[in-house]
Amino acid sequence: MRKLKVIIEYDGTNFHGFQVQPGLRTVQGELEKAIAQLTKTETKIIGAGRTDAGVHALGQVGSFSTASTIPIERFALALNSCLPADLRVRSAEEVAEDFHARFSARWKTYRYIIRTDPKGAVFWRNYALLLPFTLDIGAMQAAAQHLIGTHSFQAFCASGADVRNFVRTVISCRIRMVEANLVIEVTADGFLYHMVRNMVGTLLQVGRGERKAGDIPEILTSQDRNQAGPTAPPQGLYLVEVGY
Repeated sequence: MRKLKVIIEYDGTNFHGFQVQPGLRTVQGELEKAIAQLTKTETKIIGAGRTDAGVHALGQVGSFSTASTIPIERFALALNSCLPADLRVRSAEEVAEDFHARFSARWKTYRYIIRTDPKGAVFWRNYALLLPFTLDIGAMQAAAQHLIGTHSFQAFCASGADVRNFVRTVISCRIRMVEANLVIEVTADGFLYHMVRNMVGTLLQVGRGERKAGDIPEILTSQDRNQAGPTAPPQGLYLVEVGY
């Protein structure tokens, strides 16, 4: 047996998230089906992040064990021949047996895209939040600075999350315009359920003048989900990269 690490990209529009769910089309389900077809052996693939329905990935990471003797330099190409068009393996490599896509990760980067130009909405509707309003980007950038550091992010965690420790370290939170898109990019040592989408919803309230940048520390201290903003829709979110 050998342990493989694969880097995956997918269009999340027609997936019910990453994790296998009975009777639903998921990224993990399609990957495991393709691996079984290719290697003639069933296996379970572990993902670095359990992205939700509608969320995309440019650099999701998976790990699994296999007895397949397919040369590693050909494995991604061979596996892609068994995968649907909205899911692709960018690369594959052999790793140590103790490598775990989720628990070995040191940091992750998520990107959220907000389309501020109404032109092209028909093409962007599945890949960005369409919000043709004027936003105070400077205020949003000031608010984002309060999110950086080690805090309890319980106020930004969706209810029902199966965790006891809500402390995470946000390494960076950058907000910038890229042509007609407002891009929010967050890197942290880990993320809670809906954490990025709840952060984005709160930052958008700041951008629209509904709350002040200086409110963020109070929201963090409250540890109360009701104090933060609404959950931003899934289609603007991308898992960009996972570091090890």
